[in-house]
Amino acid sequence: MMSAFHIALRNPPLNTKNPAVKERAQATVLRVLTSFRGGEIEPAVRSLDRNGVDLLMKYIYRGFEKPTENSSAILLQWHEKAFAVGGLGSIVRVLTARKTV
Repeated sequence: MMSAFHIALRNPPLNTKNPAVKERAQATVLRVLTSFRGGEIEPAVRSLDRNGVDLLMKYIYRGFEKPTENSSAILLQWHEKAFAVGGLGSIVRVLTARKTV
């Protein structure tokens, strides 16, 4: 799961204007995030650097925009752990970023 997590976050479509590419990337990351168990989330988040945590937060907030069945509860768990690592600065950087995923 950890390798799938890192691969899914490896090349985000930040510079593309093609919404289909962004949707596919979001679906892939969401599928990976929902596959983790509660106890596996914190080590996964801690394995990221600051930019990785910010990218994860971007995907979390994007997932909140279009929730699927039970995804909001899982994304809240991820958000809690990402906030513990990235702090308020991560949220501010994500909400003010011009490039989205």
